Parts: sequence; C-alpha cells; structure tokens
Amino acid sequence: MRPAEAYAELVRLSREQTVLASCSDLLEWDEETFMPRGGVEHRAEQVALLAGILHDRGADPRFGDLLDRVEGSDLVADPDSPSAVNIRELRREYERERKLPKDLVEESARVATLASQAWADAREAADFRILTPWLDRIFRLARVEADAVGFVGSRYDAMLEDYEPGMTTPEVTALFAALKPELIRLVGELSTPASVPAHVLRREFPIDRQRLFAESVAAGLGFDLERGRIDTAAHPFCTSIGPGDVRIAVRYHRRNLAMGFFVLLHEVGHGLYDQGIDPVHFGTPMGEAPSLGLHESQSRLWENFVGRSFGFWRHFFPRLKNIFHESLHDISLETFVAVINRVSPGTNRGGADEVSYNLHIIIRSELEQAMLTGDLPVADLPGAWNDAYHRYLGVTPKNDADGCLQDGHWSEGMIGYFPTYTLGNLYAAQLFAKAEADIGPLDARFGAGDFSGLLEWLRERVHRQGCRWPARDLVARATGTVPTPGPLLRSLETRYRVGPI
Repeated sequence: MRPAEAYAELVRLSREQTVLASCSDLLEWDEETFMPRGGVEHRAEQVALLAGILHDRGADPRFGDLLDRVEGSDLVADPDSPSAVNIRELRREYERERKLPKDLVEESARVATLASQAWADAREAADFRILTPWLDRIFRLARVEADAVGFVGSRYDAMLEDYEPGMTTPEVTALFAALKPELIRLVGELSTPASVPAHVLRREFPIDRQRLFAESVAAGLGFDLERGRIDTAAHPFCTSIGPGDVRIAVRYHRRNLAMGFFVLLHEVGHGLYDQGIDPVHFGTPMGEAPSLGLHESQSRLWENFVGRSFGFWRHFFPRLKNIFHESLHDISLETFVAVINRVSPGTNRGGADEVSYNLHIIIRSELEQAMLTGDLPVADLPGAWNDAYHRYLGVTPKNDADGCLQDGHWSEGMIGYFPTYTLGNLYAAQLFAKAEADIGPLDARFGAGDFSGLLEWLRERVHRQGCRWPARDLVARATGTVPTPGPLLRSLETRYRVGPI
C-alpha cells in the first residue's frame, strides 16, 4: 500500500472513530440533562460497552501498521501540514490507547457514570460520605491507568498528558508556586469595599427570563443556535457532538443572576471554539483543539475579558434592565459593572471573582495530586479542602456541598483537568492583549455590539489551527511570545486596580 493510500485509510478510520465517540458524547449529554435517575445503571452499561468498542478500534494494530507506512514519507515533509499533524497526533493517541487494558477502560467508564450519580446525590444531601467509596474507586483506577500508560516523573504526569499534552507535574508545580503568593497578595489588595452593593444581584430574577436573555447574548456574541443548543444541568458543560451540533448546559440561580450568567458566557466561549473549527477536518486531529487549556482560554476570555468589560454591558445592560425592571430599575450601569467586578474571596469556584479564581484551581490541583499519590486518603478530603480554603482564601465552606462537592470533575474520572483552567487564564490574557494590539481598542466595539472582530481574530489564529501546534506553541505563534504568568497578573492589576470603567 502506497503512503497516500495508507493515509486515506488512516483518515477514514479516524473519522469512524470520532463518529462512534460522538455517540458516547450524546449519551453523556443526555445523562447530564434529561435522563431519569433510575436509568443510571443501564446508562453505565451503555457507556462501558461503547468505551470498550472505542478502545478496540483505537488500539487496533492496523493503526500502527498504517502509521508505519506514512511516517517518513513525503506526507510529513512539512511538519505543519494537515497530513503531518494528523499523523503525529494519531501516533500519540495510538501509543497511549494500546497500552490501556480493555477491561480497565470499560470499568473506568462504568464507575465514572455511577460515581457521577453518587456525586449528585451527595451534593443534594451535602454529605461527602455518600461519594467517598466511589471517589476512592475513581482514584484507584486512575493509578492503574497511569501505571499502564507510563510516566517519567509521577503518576500525575500521565493524567496531565490526557488534557494538556506535554505538560508535566514540575511545570504545573512551578507555575502555581509563582502565581500563589501574587494572587493572595492581589486578593488582599483588591478586595472590593463593602460600599459596593453586592446584594443587587441577589434579588428576584425569574429563571425563564434569565434563559431568554442568556440565549440572546449567546447569539449576539456569535454562537449559532441553528448549530447548537442551550439546556440546563446540575453541572454546566459544553460538548461538541459533531459539525453543526454543539451542546451547552448551564445552571441558573433565581436569586443569583451573575453566577448563572457568567457560567453561560464561559460555556459559550467553549461553544464558539467548537463552532469555529474547520468542519473539513472533522474526525482528525486537525479538527480538534490541541489541549483543554487552550479550549479553556476561549471560555475564560469570553467570560472575563469580554463579559466583565464596561463596553459589553454598555451594550447589553439596557436590555437586561428592561427584562428585569422590577429588580434593576434603581441600578445604574456604573453600579452594575462595579458589582459584577467585585473582588471578594468566597468558597465557590463557579461564582468566584476573576482575581481569586485561580486560587480555587490551585487548591484542587494540590488536593488531587495528594489523593492520586495516596498521601491524602479520599475520606479525609473534606477536612483538607476546608483547611486549604482557610489558608489561601480566608474562608471556610459551611458544608460539603459548599465545599468539596461543588465540582463533579473527579466523580467523572477527570483527574488532571483542573490545572487547564489556570492555563486557560494565562493563554486568554495573552491572546486578548495581542488581539487588542492588532485590532485596536475593543471596548468601544463591544459597546456598539460588535464582537465579530475579536471572534474572527480568534478563529483565524486559534480555532482553525486545530492541533497544528501544541497549545503553548500556538499561543506563542499567535502572540509573538511564549505563555507566561506576566500578562495575566498585569491584566488583573490594571483592570481591577483602576477598574473597568
């Protein structure tokens, strides 16, 4: 078989694999949104079966044979070409997949589905003990997975590789060590005076009207509701089922307008990325993001750099005030923007201000590393969590639901995911600064309801590039410098010390 024929077969198999994976994604979306609680055990069997089939196909020696035929051919002569990128990334995925035992893949999928339901039950009861045995199984399986795929330094390296390829535990540790004292300092220096009336966002905001406003904003930013949809779920998320089908799920709060709305912006950022990927490359690495950190950069950029700006609300606040006239009739634009940009450390990551947010992520990363190594028994998580919140943020959760049960990531088996949020913040700050340098001041554009310039800049330099380069290299090429904490820290200093107005 000639290299061109082998490559065509590789692409065909890869696309089939992606279509099959999208069936699993659709089941998981249904599980989070509409599946009745009684269906969880059957859903676990469905998900486990699909995971096993996907593993069989992904670890098929035919992949290895085809890769052997194309590597070293003219197809990889230009390392930035779609063929070279696809071959490189398919090799990386194949080597990881073939090291995983099928029974481990199936068991991990089954346990994650059951653990996710246990998490929902534990959260509702505010009792971590309901989740403890399931979370213990999740971390035991993660250790087995890490040992199977292999690692150089620590098991956490193997977990990170699944979300942020090329990132290592020492790099994450060094990054967080550099950020932590600066963030603690900024939280102390920039905390908003009590005179800013935070209570104005804790009035009555009917959820049906929140939903209508949210969908209008999503469309205004460029999210195509003909190729996507927005639903509700206990744990917000965004998933791309395939070209033309991007699903967002959010959670609204009747007496907390900001929490639901900024979660919506966050997920819309993910959705804009998914809708911006070139559909020609669907089913291949060139049709995927290079890392979760880069994907998070888009959600955090739209949530914070756009959604907390004065220009954004100069455009959208009149509409918001009209929809919620009873609750906002006495609130000015200036007061509203000051309130949504309050710096006030709290216990909840989802509702955290932008300055303190990364401390929430650092806490989770440190705790999941400790549970993965076994240094922290899973049963001791609530106490360790509360202690970390007291030390880093000066607050203590009132119960388990307010504390270690607020996120469903671990119950879903997503160990090593949390650092990508902070990496996303770093990338977002650098990308936004470069976009503004190239396009010109963006706040005036936002005030006029023009978000297309920023979106097109991101689509050209980020979305359509797929996996052409690793995330850090992509950011470096888009901005001219390698990612560092500096742009994020400078951005927080500037925007929160001076204020967004």
